[in-house]
Amino acid sequence: ARLSEPPTPPPHQLSAYYVSSPPSTMGSSGGNDWCTIESDPGVFTSLIESFGTRNVEFTELWSLDDDSLSSLVRPMDGVENAAVHGLIFLFKWQSSTGSDKEESARGTPLTGDDVPEGLFFARQVTHNACATQAILSVLFNAPNSIVEGGDNDGEDDDGGRRLVLGKTLSNFKSFTSHFPADLRGEAIGSSDEIRAAHNSFGRAEDAFLSDPDKEKRAATDDDDVFHFIAYVPHEDGCVYELDGLQSGPIRVGSYRKDNDGDNGSGGDGTTAMEWIGVARDAIQARLSNYSPAEIKFNLMAMVQDRRTYLTARLDSLAAIGIEESDPAMLAIRSELHGEEEKRAGWATENERRRYNYLPFCVEWLRCLAGSGKFEALVDKAKKSAGEKRKRAEARKQGPE
Repeated sequence: ARLSEPPTPPPHQLSAYYVSSPPSTMGSSGGNDWCTIESDPGVFTSLIESFGTRNVEFTELWSLDDDSLSSLVRPMDGVENAAVHGLIFLFKWQSSTGSDKEESARGTPLTGDDVPEGLFFARQVTHNACATQAILSVLFNAPNSIVEGGDNDGEDDDGGRRLVLGKTLSNFKSFTSHFPADLRGEAIGSSDEIRAAHNSFGRAEDAFLSDPDKEKRAATDDDDVFHFIAYVPHEDGCVYELDGLQSGPIRVGSYRKDNDGDNGSGGDGTTAMEWIGVARDAIQARLSNYSPAEIKFNLMAMVQDRRTYLTARLDSLAAIGIEESDPAMLAIRSELHGEEEKRAGWATENERRRYNYLPFCVEWLRCLAGSGKFEALVDKAKKSAGEKRKRAEARKQGPE
């Protein structure tokens, strides 16, 4: 499926559909363009860590059932309140997305004085930036985050439950704190640091494949066009949908807050389950606008880095005199080792994403042509592509 963006001014189960990025238009260093990036936990986590952000990672959700959502705040025995900072939803943009009828069903974008104080929202003015913009929307609205150079710089991170923005994003948030939504979008698109981090996940061969002198083809109704949006809780007790293609944030519902004011996942995790449930209802409402056969969705949560509470569990057991050879200690160390292996796997996958496979592909095609198999394989591919187009047309038309 082609992962691109719509024109700038979108009880189901989420499919285990893996959304792949096509070659971007300019690769990782082509001018001021932004490439498309994969909706993948390893990509998104590595992206935010490149800004110096700590204590968070992304995890993928395959379903919207209660058990799946509960596992975000209760990921393991003994952990009842892991932080959940926001959700990022990828969906197939339709020409009807953003229509008056759909907007009326979802709520009216808030603008001007109607936008809650402290809620960060930016209009998207840069093509292909919606993934990073959705990520920033969650980061900048995370409750009790630690801003380097801010009033809470140096405070305790509550065992990893409070995310640390890092110097780059701390400076950006401070710089744009009083900007209107459109200027915040301009600031994101103009930030060399943010664009470079985003484009670092482009493919090395893209600059070779694209012609800078040719006007880029605009997406049509026949293209699979995707868009990222974010859902975040706010201190006013409401959940907001942040879609950079809208004129403002959309209030999708309210939730019950804990008395301590922690709208992420305070206390026993009930607050997080409250707001996540509200976001789930909004996502399901979006899903209801699609054919039951449509599977091209992806949902990720920005959650507390699992290594933080695993390390805290080890420290707490050691503090009460539990030996290293104790089964409980060994089990936690095994999980911690698994997390490190997961990170190493993400790093390997990201290197493969950046690797230039074009010379290999060219040589492979030469070998196929030399063996006399090339034409037969081309004919087979054309036939397969034609059948896929027919099936896609049949799905669009729907049942008679």
